[in-house]
Amino acid sequence: MPSAEIITIGTEILLGEIVDTNTRFLARALRGLGVDLFRTITIGDNVQRIAEAIQDSLCRADIVITTGGLGPTVDDPTREAVARAAGVETEFCEELWEQVKAVIARYGRTPGENQKRQAVVPRGAIAIQNPVGTAPAFIVESPLRLLPNSTDLGEVSRRDEGGQAIISLPGVPQEMEYLFHNSVVPYLQKHFDLRDIIKVRLLHTSGLGEGMIDEKIGELETLTNPTVGLAAHAGVVDVRITAKAQSEAEADRLIAEVETVVRERLGNAVFGVDEDTLEKVSFDAAASRGWNLAALESGLDGRLARALSAAQPPNLLTVESAALQPGELAARTRQVRERSGAKAALGVALFRRESEQVIELYLILPDDEKSRRLTYGGPPNYSPRWAVNMALNWLRLAAEGNK
Repeated sequence: MPSAEIITIGTEILLGEIVDTNTRFLARALRGLGVDLFRTITIGDNVQRIAEAIQDSLCRADIVITTGGLGPTVDDPTREAVARAAGVETEFCEELWEQVKAVIARYGRTPGENQKRQAVVPRGAIAIQNPVGTAPAFIVESPLRLLPNSTDLGEVSRRDEGGQAIISLPGVPQEMEYLFHNSVVPYLQKHFDLRDIIKVRLLHTSGLGEGMIDEKIGELETLTNPTVGLAAHAGVVDVRITAKAQSEAEADRLIAEVETVVRERLGNAVFGVDEDTLEKVSFDAAASRGWNLAALESGLDGRLARALSAAQPPNLLTVESAALQPGELAARTRQVRERSGAKAALGVALFRRESEQVIELYLILPDDEKSRRLTYGGPPNYSPRWAVNMALNWLRLAAEGNK
């Protein structure tokens, strides 16, 4: 199974001016192709540092994918950096220049001399035309690599077994995604004889901490295929099951065997899979009982309202906000319920103190009322999210008939 590394290029990313979404897209796409991703990094617009990063990646990986730095300006360094890393010069590609001019002409403009840079590629590269933008891509096959223990880009040798590739894609996400799907995927499938796939299943849990989950399924985390890993969030822990197989059906079978064991051990702590969210699952559970709901929050900076607005549960009547003192949540939650005419109501209040953060919860059901008091010892900026998730999980369990 081939391996890959991703190098995202752009000083604007390092400065926090834009968010890198390309890496996430490529990571998921490579996973689906059965390519192991070893590392992802971001490098600023510096030819030498990019070249060194590419050489370093080639010491470990079969495929190096770069994104960004293929524009027409002098600070777009990827073409020169890849050529330097591969030990070749750059060359002008007339065919690419005709394509660049054709794209620019669609906008009623004439290309300037600086845009000729976009038709320059490392010598011997496979040019990839870009019908949705002006930055063509390219692939350099079996590039030169540093000799062991060398730090001099001049000390290079041809990789004995061959087969490596540097793939340089535009940084604009829409262009990058189009070229990857339409040009890079067919190339990778043919060049690396890709037959395996990697498939991932996420099980979302709430109500159990990461340490407790590890105690229950720890030996599963030592498996090699599928692999099992944990990712903790505020009030939610994801169990990730990843399988490698030669078919989707086989991957599904491997995942299902492990998922069955995880569900048996974690019980009703598992609330959803993959794209499920706690807010949607909780309100769907309430809807299945015929409950419409009202909600009240205090001290959460609007976190509950934002979460429910994103989920847009049809059975939510209102979300109100109030500045409450400890002990006032029950009465105020009853008032919100009465004003809205809801069958059920959920109240969440966060009180920050010097030594601790206290969360009060109040749940009114058609035939019962419940209260909870919790303390949170994590980072203060995470406490609103944690409080909301604890409250939503409590609602879910109540709607599912659990305590």
